Amino acid sequence: MKIQLALDRLTEQECFRIADETCENIDWIEIGTGVIKEYGMKIIREMKAAYPDKTIVADMKTCDAGKYEAEQAFRAGADVMTVMGFSHNSTIKQALEIANTANKRIMIDLLGIQDADRVKSLYDLGADLFCLHIGKDMQKEGSIADPALFSLVKGLNDIEVAIAGGISEKTIGELKDSIADVVIVGSAITGNQAPKEASSAIKNNLQK
Repeated sequence: MKIQLALDRLTEQECFRIADETCENIDWIEIGTGVIKEYGMKIIREMKAAYPDKTIVADMKTCDAGKYEAEQAFRAGADVMTVMGFSHNSTIKQALEIANTANKRIMIDLLGIQDADRVKSLYDLGADLFCLHIGKDMQKEGSIADPALFSLVKGLNDIEVAIAGGISEKTIGELKDSIADVVIVGSAITGNQAPKEASSAIKNNLQK
C-alpha cells in the first residue's frame, strides 16, 4: 500500500520543507488544487525536479478541457492528474488518451459520486485509478473502511483504488485489509509540527 502526501493550503516553501522531511516515508507527492492555483505549473516542475523518483500527482480536479489540462500537467512533469468523475465522458476520454500517449495516468476523483453504475461507465472508458473520498459525516460515524464506500468500485478488475479523508496515525490501521492501494494523507502530516515523525508513524502503523 502506497502513501500519498497531499500538499495543500501551504506556501511553496512549506510544500518543499514538508516533502523533504517526509520523503523517506511516502511514495506519491500530491500537489493540491489550491497550491496549483497559487503557483501554477511551476511548482509541479520544481517538485518533479526535486523528487524525480517519486510519483507526482497534480490534483487539477479537471472537469472540462481534458486534453488541454492533461497536456499541461504532464508537460510540467506530473505522473498522475486528477479528473472529476462527474465530468462529461468526452472530457475524461480526452484526458485518458493524452495520459496513455504520454505513459502517464489519470486518477478519477469520485467526490460526490454515489452511483456504482457511473463508476462502471468510467471504467468502461478506460479509467483504472479511482479516488474514494470519505465525507466528514462518515468520519464521525466510526470506521473509515466503510463497505458502502468501497462498493462503488466492487467487481472492477485490474484497477487501483486511492482513499482520502480522515486518514491519520490513529485510523490508518483500519485500511490495512481493505482494497485500498493508495492512502492519501494530508493534514495529519502537513498540520503536524513534526511531519517527519507523523509520516513515519503512519507508515509503521500501516506495516504492522
